[in-house]
Amino acid sequence: MAGINSLRSIAMFVTALLLSLAFALVPAKAAPNHMRASLLAEGPVLPGQTVTLALLMQPEKGWHGYWSNPGDAGYGLTLDWTLPPGASTGAMQFPVPQTLLIQGLMNHVYEHEYAVLVPFTVPATATPGTLLPVNVRAQWLVCTETICVPERADLEGAITIGTGAKDTRFEPWRAALPAPLDRAGAFAIGPKSVRVALPFPASAQLEAPHLFLSTERLADYAAPQRFFRDGDTLVIEVPLGKASAAPAKVEGVLAMGKDAGGIAFTTAPGPVPTGGDEVGGAAFSASVLGLALLGAFLGGLVLNVMPCVFPILSLKALALARGNSHDAKADGLAYTGGVVLACLALGGVMLGLRAGGEQVGWAFQLQEPGVIAVLLLLAAAITANFAGLYELPGLSIERGAGRTGAFGTGLLAAFVATPCTGPFMAAAMGAALVLPWWAALGVFAALGLGLALPFLALGFVPPLRRLLPKPGAWMDRFRRIMAVPMGLTALALGWLAWRVGGATFTSVLVAIAVMLIAALAAVGVTQRKGQSTRQLMAICALIAIGGVIGLPPASADKTVESGGLLAARPFSEAALAEARRANKPVFAYFTADWCLSCKVNESTSIERETTRAAFEKAGVVVLVGDWTRRDPAITKFLTAQGVAGVPLYLWYPAGGGNPRQLPQVLTPDLLAGLPAQ
Repeated sequence: MAGINSLRSIAMFVTALLLSLAFALVPAKAAPNHMRASLLAEGPVLPGQTVTLALLMQPEKGWHGYWSNPGDAGYGLTLDWTLPPGASTGAMQFPVPQTLLIQGLMNHVYEHEYAVLVPFTVPATATPGTLLPVNVRAQWLVCTETICVPERADLEGAITIGTGAKDTRFEPWRAALPAPLDRAGAFAIGPKSVRVALPFPASAQLEAPHLFLSTERLADYAAPQRFFRDGDTLVIEVPLGKASAAPAKVEGVLAMGKDAGGIAFTTAPGPVPTGGDEVGGAAFSASVLGLALLGAFLGGLVLNVMPCVFPILSLKALALARGNSHDAKADGLAYTGGVVLACLALGGVMLGLRAGGEQVGWAFQLQEPGVIAVLLLLAAAITANFAGLYELPGLSIERGAGRTGAFGTGLLAAFVATPCTGPFMAAAMGAALVLPWWAALGVFAALGLGLALPFLALGFVPPLRRLLPKPGAWMDRFRRIMAVPMGLTALALGWLAWRVGGATFTSVLVAIAVMLIAALAAVGVTQRKGQSTRQLMAICALIAIGGVIGLPPASADKTVESGGLLAARPFSEAALAEARRANKPVFAYFTADWCLSCKVNESTSIERETTRAAFEKAGVVVLVGDWTRRDPAITKFLTAQGVAGVPLYLWYPAGGGNPRQLPQVLTPDLLAGLPAQ
């Protein structure tokens, strides 16, 4: 949220028009502000009874005020009353708020005129026919999407003691309040989330729900909320926030979406049902699912030519060379099955982790040092195989490998090829995060199908296979040549292990890889003698598995590199807000060391002299978000932008305009031309 700009000086003035019994209280209005405040009463009141007062808040167009719990930023309305002896006021009653997500921060706001109601009890000793003076100092924060201003107003008026007509405006204001739930609910706090169970009829409609918690800091306000129906009980699951201790009760408002109003509830610790049917809410529709499936399929297809696929092109090339086999259809189906299964597994694990409260996104596996270690040892073993040190029939590029080898190649291809997002894919992966689980898995399956389509087509379309060279002795030479890119892949994984795990972690891992290659070379010698290699293969497996388990802990230090040709600063939402407050243009890009398309964009389009000159001339602030390691803050921001991975490029124009999401494949002159637009 944009920070506070300045505190306006508010001129105090007093208006006391005590002329008519028809007016319960004469409004006194604040000096000109971005939010106009008025104090009103519903009508005259008898001694000792209660009348409803209203703080009518009228923001200017483009400005908004805040609910009692403002969310991730801002603060709500505060009232300091000056009352006659014997008079008292009750708690403020707010209408159902709205959500407003700005730069990854969730705000609970009102972007329109709204009234905060306050019960007011007059003294029993009040004299009928008189006017009871009431004074209140109101303070609030009013914001746009780029700037916030604290404001205040001193309101003074008088309430008529007696009888008379009531102000009809109070009826719609009262209707805008959340209806109190007639029964208490229950809540339970787990390791990663708080779960709330509310009585809610199974027949009641629930189109686009959102849970607003009055209990501050208990929940992660910007995180996705999940809703489940269990008969006449509604269960809401929200990731935990930063509350230090479990509260004695949890209160809030369940907004039911659109113009359906809301329910005010109070819950106590108690059992919360598990399971139930998940409510898709507004995020799911047939059209959204259709577009997500199409985007994932096209994204997977394009992924075949994206830089993040280059490390496994050797596997694909050799698999294509075997496409002339009589069992090409079976191989194509097996390869496709491996690719789709890998995408489903990765997607399912990601959804499960997010459901448990973890902030992870697409390609999360390459943020884990242990996974990188497994990939490096696998790349080293494949390099040794390509170089002819030993033979492994289980790989599909080997003669006689068959469907098992094709399936394994598909698994490996998808596992290594999917870290980066390409065209069409970003929106699809972002949609998968908010779709129901079964629909999200369909999106991941479509991604795998697109990635595997060239091989599937090769198996089922004979003319395509006839375009390939005939098998022969050249395949063995080609395989040995392909050991070079696979070796480079292993070196790149070693560099990534150093970036993610640190020097000690990488040194031990490299030593394990050398031991594994030596053992595999011994396997090859034994194979060429025609002897059994079962014991040696067991030793190789022991070296790999034991080595990964025995690796030292990864370094906890995270060094975020900045600078470069553009003098980029590490990304944070505070840094972004600071630059926006200064009305400077901002270029924010999100990258990772394991994302090859990110690195290609950086070398061809970002770290260029033309880009530096254009940005320097326009005073552009450059922020870089490094997602090489798991970073919950960056993951949260990516999710708020509707994407599930990197790269992501955002352009914020000067003067507070709306951000623009740039293509994931940058052209050399695209960035240099942004300041002039």
